[in-house]
Amino acid sequence: MDRNPSSRDDFGPHFIAIGASGADGLGDLRDLLEAFPADLPAVVLVVLHRPSERISHLREVLARRSILPVVIAQEDDEFRPGTCYIGEPAAHLSLATRSRVHLIEGSQNKYRNRTVDLLFTSVAAHARARAIGVVLRGSLSDGARGLAAIHFAGGVTMVLGTRGTAARGMPSNATEYDGPIDFIGSAKEIANEIVSRLRIKAVKFA
Repeated sequence: MDRNPSSRDDFGPHFIAIGASGADGLGDLRDLLEAFPADLPAVVLVVLHRPSERISHLREVLARRSILPVVIAQEDDEFRPGTCYIGEPAAHLSLATRSRVHLIEGSQNKYRNRTVDLLFTSVAAHARARAIGVVLRGSLSDGARGLAAIHFAGGVTMVLGTRGTAARGMPSNATEYDGPIDFIGSAKEIANEIVSRLRIKAVKFA
């Protein structure tokens, strides 16, 4: 893949794609969303592993701590900056052309433990240099392939960790898969780094 995307990829909203799993990952998600400012100039897309046939209260749980509005995405809606989007347990979130929602049908746990990669690869394909991928805590290796795709598309890659060392599980698996990681830190440090990078880009293209 081209690591030097053309200037056309610099226009349109930025997308922050975040993947996590389990109770630790959910805690990381809440910490990260709480640290984002209300005027965040980017779309936030969140995937947390969930059984496809269970009722989920993820929107309500995230909204308790998120400064940004948390919305359940609807097919073909246009993503809007300053908003956090999630899918349903059996309708997995992904990005389509023209900054629109595409929900991937996933009943009977069809994509169990691969839903982060589904999101990340779609963001790599359609946002390219406007993509930021973030892997939070969770077991297994979901997100590793997708984060590498974001890197090779010209986007930014981040994982949760401390003192420059990725946390065990999904973050460490992502660092070991393919392509360098641009930033490793706590949820708050990741949020601050994202905001800093977005502000630099805003000045560059003002």
